[in-house]
This record gives sequence, structure tokens and C-alpha cells, in this order.
Amino acid sequence: MFGFQRRELGTPRLLLWLLLLEFWEVGSGQLHYSVLEEAKHGTFVGRIAQDLGLELEELVPRLFRVASKTHGDLLEVNLQNGILFVNSRIDREELCGQSEKCSIHLEVIVDRPLQVFHVDVAVKDINDNPPVFSLREQRLRIAESKQLDSRFPLEGASDADIEENALLTYRLSQNEYFSLDSSTNSKQIKRLSLILKKSLDREKTPELNLLLTATDGGKPELTGSVQLLVQVLDVNDNDPEFDQSEYKVSLMENAAKEALVIKLNATDRDEGVNGEVTYSLMSVKPSGRSLFTLDQNNGEVRVNGTLDYEENKFYKIEVQATDKGTPPMAGHCTVWVEILDTNDNVPEVTVTSLSLPIREDTQPSTVIALISVSDRDSGVNGQVTCSLTPQVPFKLVSTFKNYYSLVLDSALDRETVPAYELVVTARDRGSPSLWATASVSVEVADVNDNAPAFPQPEYTVFVKENNPPGCHIFTVSARDADAQENALVSYSLVDRRVGDRALSSYVSVHAESGKVYALQPLDHEELELLQFQVSARDAGVPPLGSNVTLQVFVLDENDNAPALLATRAGNAGGTVSELLPRSVGAGHVVAKVRAVDADSGYNAWLSYELQPAAGGSRGLFRVGLYTGEISTTRVLDEADSPRHRLLVLVKDHGEPALTATATVLVSLVESGQAPKASSRALVGSASPEAALVGVNVYLIIAICVVSSLLVLTLLLYTALRCSAMPIEGACAPCKPTLECSSAVGSWSHSQQRRHRVCSGEGPPKTDLMAFSPSLPPGPNKEEEGERQEAGSSYRGQVSFLQISPIRKCM
Repeated sequence: MFGFQRRELGTPRLLLWLLLLEFWEVGSGQLHYSVLEEAKHGTFVGRIAQDLGLELEELVPRLFRVASKTHGDLLEVNLQNGILFVNSRIDREELCGQSEKCSIHLEVIVDRPLQVFHVDVAVKDINDNPPVFSLREQRLRIAESKQLDSRFPLEGASDADIEENALLTYRLSQNEYFSLDSSTNSKQIKRLSLILKKSLDREKTPELNLLLTATDGGKPELTGSVQLLVQVLDVNDNDPEFDQSEYKVSLMENAAKEALVIKLNATDRDEGVNGEVTYSLMSVKPSGRSLFTLDQNNGEVRVNGTLDYEENKFYKIEVQATDKGTPPMAGHCTVWVEILDTNDNVPEVTVTSLSLPIREDTQPSTVIALISVSDRDSGVNGQVTCSLTPQVPFKLVSTFKNYYSLVLDSALDRETVPAYELVVTARDRGSPSLWATASVSVEVADVNDNAPAFPQPEYTVFVKENNPPGCHIFTVSARDADAQENALVSYSLVDRRVGDRALSSYVSVHAESGKVYALQPLDHEELELLQFQVSARDAGVPPLGSNVTLQVFVLDENDNAPALLATRAGNAGGTVSELLPRSVGAGHVVAKVRAVDADSGYNAWLSYELQPAAGGSRGLFRVGLYTGEISTTRVLDEADSPRHRLLVLVKDHGEPALTATATVLVSLVESGQAPKASSRALVGSASPEAALVGVNVYLIIAICVVSSLLVLTLLLYTALRCSAMPIEGACAPCKPTLECSSAVGSWSHSQQRRHRVCSGEGPPKTDLMAFSPSLPPGPNKEEEGERQEAGSSYRGQVSFLQISPIRKCM
């Protein structure tokens, strides 16, 4: 079924076409074939699979297919043998009109891997269109007085084919009066004319019927003909004559309707009505009869429509001048109208090959897009220059005439400008200038060039001890200026050891929310300060990170009851027996209760109370409020009971207060029976009162001096902290609280235990204000002395005021 369907031409030209049909070449990435128009279905065009280097077995698996934007059904490929053949009728004149070059562009596409090949199939013209005259017959009126060699223009034929197939020759039927002249004018266009060879005689031959035949140059030749009816007229033997046989006129394409093109003038040497001339349009080529009008009386040619230089640059107007004689005579001329270009077309801008989005680390000089401009005008009106929006990190680089590259000119930063709206302006050089714009949206893609950042490098957090396990104590938050996964922050602990334990056994941090949790109850007596770092790291490649330091102060709660010290004269259970001579006077120290509290500050401040007891001891003894010394209140007499059971309640100042009870059994004896030692206490023996008072005085003076220095120092420190950022808590926002004792107006921090502060970096930081105890005035001098002894019993207590926010996990 493949191969040419040959016509019976019998000429060497057909063999040449057959050779061209099977000829192909590879050039500039394309296959070139040729095929004659009107070839029948199945006509062989070329072995396309073989020429593309493809195996026949892989055509179907690789989805071999042929596509054409406009003529996809004209050619087809047989997938069994890889031959390109004619699928439907190909008419070159329908495809390309009068264009000399005519081809069908095919795109051959195969998959796995994807490949695209370009194939051009040239459509060769065959002589399938005969010459055609616009009229079936042409009528000529010729006066019998016409001179020999007179010329009479004829309208020629047209042929839809090209080249030799459209090369026309003419012949006139045999006659004795006329011959045919076919000459070529300055525009290389043939002009047909009848030439009078023999004088006419109307009485002898009033009418001639001639046949004009046009033959093209194809093989085989095709012909067309028209009847020429020549009517011989009498008497009026002078026809109108124009000043010139051809006129040349230039006209702007924006000429208004009714604008004058040319005023023609034809004269007739006859007199009277034989010399009166009227004008008429014979033809306007190409297809422009409606674009011009001709005044039949004065010969003025005017514009009647819209002229467009881009559509037609020249018009040929054939004008006939006819007199009013009987019969009328006619003269002819040709007006060549050249259309001049005006700047009436705006430039066109096309943006292709966009490489978007563009990474913010793209190097300068990288090509972002290709831009082409065009203008349908000619000359300076079609010369176009391009410009770009100012103040952007891009520039236009001219690569070829009317072709530009959009190039990155400087570094990008997505965090500063995430996207650019570029405007490309194309402006021609006409007057006035016309311009057009095209918008290009350039999105900047993020790269991981910003590490997560915390609002401040360090936070101070206060948490009360005995918190529940898993308590939320603080939330860290870091912001990353990048986008998407580059800004996705995760949190982790910077692991280290706290003493002999890992940090992860104390606290944890939620990787996504940044919430910090205490994994176990914290004990102020064990750990006062926990200092550690939390790391924030983004999800970029490579990841970036930063650290923040958290100082967690564990605040004391009243969770330890007072503990009585082991006795010398009693037992560890808090019971002691004492012998008291009846001869002692008022104020005699019987015993001294000693106790300690593991808490600190106000929670460790102890007071002593004598509980009411049964028997006759009511009002006989009293206990120092802060010293724990049990002494007599009056002189003993014989009526007093020989045995007394005293209950001493030891109470701290916490909320709620915790207590312990000591029992003292006092036996009254005669003076000779009393032991030489003056008294025995629960914790060791009591010192002589004079020595104790002297030591207390020195201790109080030392405390006051140290507290004054600390007050001055911490006032300066507090003023500096007030100008800094507020410290964030963890559980819930709250205002800084001032903790003080209603009894003594201070926090007291016992030195009876070691201060243990766990920190990974540097010394611990505290916000403390120290001042000397402010004790309320006592009822008498004895209580004042007890208070002074209380300072000694605390063994150098330092009072402080907590001024930072306190957070408690509920």
C-alpha cells in the first residue's frame, strides 16, 4: 500500500519528483522529507523509525506517536514497519496558498526515556489547478477608425499553483485583425493587449468572436480560456488618453476615509459628446476594490476603507476613461499606490523559560527567564528597546536582536523580600512612541541561612519544692526567620550531669512546644539552683541551632518539722528529768530545749511555748520564746508540788506551722540533795548566762554590719535588674511577690546546713535582700534578752527578702 500513486505522465520530471520523495537529511536536529500534494492515501513518505535510529520492536512499548499542531491527520506512521505515509488528502494550495515554501511540521514523541524529534515534510506542488479567468467573456468595443497597431488591454488569468505550474502563456484564436501581445511591465507583471493588425470595417465585419487561451507551465499542461467579444463601432475614432499610462502614489496607512489619493485626468481629441470623458474602476488588486472610490466625473480617487501597511504594502488600481461618443471610446491607466508605515502597532512582549522559584542563594549572573519582543511595524517604528523595573536585583541582557535574558544582578534575601513583581517595558522608536509591558512574578525560595533565635540568652525561673512530677515549669520559644521546614524548630536539652545524676532525670523539654517539665519533685534542701541549657534546632539541611540558659531556683516550703537534738540527761524521744533545789530564786534556769529545722528562712525560725500542764506547776515556770530556756517565775515554797511535768511546744513560722514537743520532768529537792551542775539541757549543757549574753551582743553587731552592706549592694543590683526585661515564669503569669514574716519581718536562712547549688555554668545567681532581724518589742527586759539569745541560738542566721517572681506548680 506504500509508494507513490503515479500519474501517466511519461516525463523525466516525474522521476525527479519520485527521487525527491524518498530523499531525507538530518540537519539542525530535524528530518526532512518531501511529498507531492494530492498523493493518495498510503503513499510512502519515508522510513521515519529507521531514520531516527529507533528499532521497530520498541515503537509500541515506547508509545511512538506523531503530533502536529494544525495538520495532525494528514500523515501517519505504520507502527509495524516504521514507515511514514499519507493518511489523507494533501492540498498545497489549501495549506499554504501562494507561498513558495510549504511544509508540514511534525513532532515525533517517544517515552521511556522521553524524546522529541522534529520532522519537516515539504509539500511539493503539482499542476492540479488550471488557469482561471475572472469572467466568462470579455467585451471590447473598438471603433472602426482605430489606427493599426492600436492596443486594447485584456485581463489575464490567474493560477493557484506556483513556480512553473503557475507560469502562464497565452494564445489567441486565428483571425486576420488582431494579434496578441504579452509584455512584462516594471513590476514583472504581464500585461495582455490585443494589437490591431488590419483596419476594421464595421460594414464588413461588425463583430468578432475570439478565443483567448491561457496555458500553464506544468506537466501535463492545463489550460483556461475566455471568449473575447469585439464590437466594431463607427465614427467616434478618438479615445480618451491619460497624461501617463502609469501613476505612482505614496499614501500613509492611517489615511482617513475620503482622503484624496490622486486626481486623474484623461483628454479626448474629439469634440462634443465624443470628447466628454467619464471614469470607472476596472480592478483593484489585491482584493481592494472596496478600499478606494473613483469619482466618475472628475477622476478623483479617494480612500474608502481602512488601509493597513502590515496587510498590504502595494495596491494596483486599473482605471478606464470612457468618452460619451457613439460608440464611446475608452482609455486606460494604472495607478500604483504604495502604503507607508505609521507607528500604529504596540510592541509585543513574550516571557518564556521561567526558572521559578529562585533560591535565595542563587549566584548573580544566573539566567532567570528568556524574553522576546516584536513589533509589526517597520523601520524605526519596529525597532524596540526593553527596560526593567528599577531598584530590583535583576537586569536585562541583550542576547540577540529583540531577544533578552532576565539575569540575577545581585544577592537575594528571602527574609527581606520574599517575592518580586518585575515589569518588563518594551518601547518602540516611533513618534509618538508606543509601549507595552509584561509582568514577571519571581518568588524567592528559602534556604536554611538563619538559626533559631531566642528573645533573650538567659531566663530565671522560680519553682517551689515538692512540685508534682511532670509539672510544667517554663516554656522556651525560639523564632526562625526562614520558612517551611527551615523554620520548623525542635527543642532538646543540652545534656550534662548534675552531681552524680544526669540532667535528664530532673527535667525534660517537649521537642515541639518547648515546654520544660520537672520530671520529679524538687527538694530545696537537696538542690537550690538547677542551671542548664535548652537547644533549639531547625529542620533545615544542614540544621542550624542556638542555646538558651535556664536558671531554675527551687524555693523552700515548710515541709520539715522542728527536730529536737539528742539529750544528755534525757533520751532522743524528747523527755528529760531535772532536779531543782527548793532554795532557787525567781529567774533560775532549769533547762534549755534545743531544736533545729531542716527548712530555711522563715520556715526555720523556731519559737518555744510552754503548754498548760496538770498539777501545781501552773505559773511556776516559763520558757523563753526564742531561746527555749525553762526558768522559774518566782521563789519556790513548801506548798509547791515536788514533781512537775512540763510540755514545751517547739513551732516554726511556716504556713502551716509544724511543731515538735519536748517533755521536762522537774523534781523539787532540798538544797543538800541537788546536784552541783546548775542544769541540764536537751542538747548538751547550757552555758552560763553572762557568757551567753556577751556572745549574743557580738553576734548581733556582726549581723547588723553584714546586713547593712548587703542591703546597699542588693539595692544597686535591684535597680539594674529593673531596667532589664521581665523574667518569665512557667506555670502562669503572676506579679513579683514580697515574702516576709508577720512576726519578725524577714526571711531567715539557717547556716546549720550546707547550701547546695547545682549549676553548669558559673556561680549561682540569687535575688536576695539581707537585713537584720526586726523583732517586735517584748513585754519586759527578760523577753528582750531572750530575743538576743535567739540570735545566738540561730548561730548567725542571715535574713533575706525574695524579690523575684515565684512560680508554684499545682
